[in-house]
Amino acid sequence: MSFRKIVLAMMMIVALLIALNWYFVAKKAPGSGGNADTDVQDAPIPVTAVAAAISDVPVYLTALGTVQALNTVTVNAQVSGQIKAIHFQEGQEMKQDDLIAEIDPRTFQAALDQAEAKARQDAAQLSASRSTLSRYQNLSQKHFVAAQDLENQSQIVSQQEAMVSADQAAVANARTQLGFTRIVAPITGVAGIRQIDVGNLVSANTGGGIVVLTQIHPLNVIFTLPQQSLDEVRSADTTALPVTAYNRTDSHPIAQGVLKVIDNTIDAQTGTFRLKAEFQNEKSELWPGQFVNVKLQTRTLHDALVIPVPAVQRGPESSYVYLVQGDNTVAMRTIETGMTAGDGGVLVTSGLKRGDRVVTEGQFRLKPGAKVLPLAPGENAPALSAEELKKAAVVRKK
Repeated sequence: MSFRKIVLAMMMIVALLIALNWYFVAKKAPGSGGNADTDVQDAPIPVTAVAAAISDVPVYLTALGTVQALNTVTVNAQVSGQIKAIHFQEGQEMKQDDLIAEIDPRTFQAALDQAEAKARQDAAQLSASRSTLSRYQNLSQKHFVAAQDLENQSQIVSQQEAMVSADQAAVANARTQLGFTRIVAPITGVAGIRQIDVGNLVSANTGGGIVVLTQIHPLNVIFTLPQQSLDEVRSADTTALPVTAYNRTDSHPIAQGVLKVIDNTIDAQTGTFRLKAEFQNEKSELWPGQFVNVKLQTRTLHDALVIPVPAVQRGPESSYVYLVQGDNTVAMRTIETGMTAGDGGVLVTSGLKRGDRVVTEGQFRLKPGAKVLPLAPGENAPALSAEELKKAAVVRKK
């Protein structure tokens, strides 16, 4: 046998001896002489456990909604003329009757002056005609005026009275047209982007308007539900059902409102019906055109059994939980669940009773019959001793 083969054989023997030595050392737990696997497995597994509780559970219908302004008005000029001044800022919240813009009023002021002068002229003529009629009536009694002349004068007075009435209407119209040169806000709302600048000529009720006002206090949310939910909504105890608007990720509520209208028809193409909820929107949480998730509360289930959602595990055939038994061992318990209950809860319809403790954290380490150390939510497990840490280290190496 060559020297090279002898050295190779010796190295293989040494490696075998090292492997055997490592195996027997690892087989023994430090300081106890027992099996480390058995010791660690016998130690209780810290888990978080929560008792099933009785609670009132609100029943919700969910949908995607669109925020809609309560009123939207495109402000147009009611008379033609040149824009003299703009009195609003884009994005400004305006009150009803606030001044928005002014049109050059000189032409309209002249028309009013002319109408008033014509009215005064006709009024003076009417006054003279009435005076003449009065004299004719006195002279007619003495037979100094013919009956025909008296009748003619009476007709002249009637005509001039009609002219004075027409003049008064013309004055009122001219004053109204002059008033239209001051364009005011018809509603309380937020001003949008300005559509016209100072110096431009505008025509009455044409074009894109001067600005769009949108009323957002309050506003509406329009949403749809499937037709099979119609009876549940209509049979609710109250018509003012509470509605909550959530952000698009459903992570937090934005605003609270009430149901105002159930539409009077079902869309035959989609099999849905529309609803409208009103939100006061005092802090402008919602904005017209925004998409929100809507939860409509139709009723409340009283004395319902609720457990945290993390306790529910999904099996191939059914849902189950790990139930903490009296001897602090766990058993798998098949359950039936219903709707979600509030934040982080789920309704249990069968399989549990009030007070049953279920595991909400640490299930991945469990199997039926395992011993556990039940902890309250947020409670930390007691620290391991140095001896327990050494046992656990040996098991991790294996």
